Amino acid sequence: MPEVLSDPRLRQLAGSRVLVTGGGGLVGSRIVAQLAAAGAEAVVLDRFDAYPHPVRDRFRVDEHAAQVVLGDVRERATVRWLANRADSVVHAAAFADVAACTRRPDTAFAANVHGTQNVLDAVAAAPVKRLVFVSSASVYGDGEPGTVPRFSEDQPLTPISVYANTKLWGEHQVRLVLPNSGTEHTIVRYFSVYGEPQVPKPGSHSWMVPWMAMSAEAELPLRLNGGGHQVRDMVHVDDIAHATILALVAEDTASQIVNIGTGMPSSVREIAELIAARYPDARFVETPMPAGDPRGGYADTRRASDLLGWHPTISLADGVERYVNWLKSTPDAVPDWLTEANTLAGAAA
Repeated sequence: MPEVLSDPRLRQLAGSRVLVTGGGGLVGSRIVAQLAAAGAEAVVLDRFDAYPHPVRDRFRVDEHAAQVVLGDVRERATVRWLANRADSVVHAAAFADVAACTRRPDTAFAANVHGTQNVLDAVAAAPVKRLVFVSSASVYGDGEPGTVPRFSEDQPLTPISVYANTKLWGEHQVRLVLPNSGTEHTIVRYFSVYGEPQVPKPGSHSWMVPWMAMSAEAELPLRLNGGGHQVRDMVHVDDIAHATILALVAEDTASQIVNIGTGMPSSVREIAELIAARYPDARFVETPMPAGDPRGGYADTRRASDLLGWHPTISLADGVERYVNWLKSTPDAVPDWLTEANTLAGAAA
């Protein structure tokens, strides 16, 4: 992570204590690793049950965190205790799967609404300097049919999924609760995150790079939901993490919403073809569009550039190559359930 180590703005994190909710996931664990590289003490709060297979060792969270707490953002006393000992907070914990939120809106509400309110209540009552709330580009919904929209932070929002709706509620609540508390806030809207060692979840249509690469590795077809015409702005997890910790310290981002994307649109089919080029026997199959799956668009990145001084450093081609190389060197990363053809419904969109 040379970009982090060489960024002088992050020196002010040295010696500070940062609570990362959801710090055991792919993005959270990368944020924790970069905080540690910047000299911060990262404290993780996570349930470690987001996957049906073990990922904690693979994400290496225990290696980089100063403290790991097995717990839930819905546990008010736990969240309050941790917030009172934190200088800043990254709230990344969420039921973060579009398909799963559609199937279980009650669970989505409990984690993403109730849990977020607990975090905000605790932070507002604690000596926390800044909270970074992790939101999603899914709050934008769909652009006009037949267009490839560039989403800007100030445009109207029309979420089309339960997950997106919970994230938009979280954004509104951050802006309602924190301004009079003495805690600054920044909202970051992630576009499509990918990168090694990401692994898919059964029944999901998110995480397309691992879905497709692991399907190809297992000699299964790469599924193109809706024919693969949806557009995504793919951002490598290392770049996402760097932007997030910059949002903890950048003065100009206080009370701001910032897109974290590359500004480069790619169709799902184009991404599949990048992966298939590394597997000579790869084949495609077209499947219906799942509920809540947006046609998509790409990020207007001017605010990230102007306020964070941030630019992505890993191209999609390089990121896919890194992922495939990692997967080929780590064949046991392919979950057993993925090789069963009847469990692949809803994959890779």
